[in-house]
Amino acid sequence: MTPVPSAPTDTTGRIVCRGIKRRFGDKQALKGIDLKVGPGGITGLLGPNGSGKSTLMRCLTGLIRPDAGHAEVDGLEVRGDGADVRARLTYSPGELHLYGEMRGDEHLRWLLRGRDASAQTRALEMAGRFNLPLTRKVRGYSHGMKRQLCFAAAMAPDVRLRILDEITDGLDPSRRGQVLEALREDADSGTTLLLSSHHLGEVDRACDRMVFLNEGELIADESPTSVLERTSRLVHLTYAEALTEEQLKRLQIPAVERIQPSGERVSLWLRASDPREFLATLAQETDLQSPRRIEYGSLSLSQMYTDIYGVRGV
Repeated sequence: MTPVPSAPTDTTGRIVCRGIKRRFGDKQALKGIDLKVGPGGITGLLGPNGSGKSTLMRCLTGLIRPDAGHAEVDGLEVRGDGADVRARLTYSPGELHLYGEMRGDEHLRWLLRGRDASAQTRALEMAGRFNLPLTRKVRGYSHGMKRQLCFAAAMAPDVRLRILDEITDGLDPSRRGQVLEALREDADSGTTLLLSSHHLGEVDRACDRMVFLNEGELIADESPTSVLERTSRLVHLTYAEALTEEQLKRLQIPAVERIQPSGERVSLWLRASDPREFLATLAQETDLQSPRRIEYGSLSLSQMYTDIYGVRGV
């Protein structure tokens, strides 16, 4: 059974939620979320579009009020101590609202207004890691560059908690890797990070914990390792020539959940914790020719959701 935590009974975490509910018109966006995030580490908040991730993050920052329930950040009640709570964290929203006529460096200063001078310096240093053209007006930035600018601002203040909504959206793999590296460095220094993402691969690389929402409910709370152990692994094998029907039948063993041949290329969905070890065993047991090429694919978050939880629509 998928592990779902019981309601938190203490307030010894960076974040403590009990029974958080929020409705927008006829839609119940959050249906009583219980969640505790302790100090340090990276927690990934995952779920289909409309599952309640962004709504929960906005409730935690005090930008919107829950209809019911209780939320605390660093021992402060969000509902009553909103200004103090926001001073202790940084928040980067999923939707970007930037001023196109500002230059990049001007926008960093504007985003960090009210923070100390050291935050400005750190933001410029982070932007430098991305080689952002800070003297150019933001209207000339790509979506990915705008996202990096907001990330630089979110990572600059010296706070204990960062809440980052879809922080890698629109970034190419190289830039995404830089962001994940910076997140890991920040967590290793003791900062607590709560981030949402649609990329299972990056959550696996970056997060210590994965919390899954669906239709406003928390349906699972696990480590990346435990999730991936129950997820099919995708492997593409390319042979010198197409396998015959008889050869394909040899691949139909219990650990292979699905076979999809396409000419010389065969895609396998494996229920195996170590695909490389499995392939070595497969070669011995089936007496098939060795493939010319082996490629390891990754399931999308949508496929993983369906595979483990039977939930569609990410």
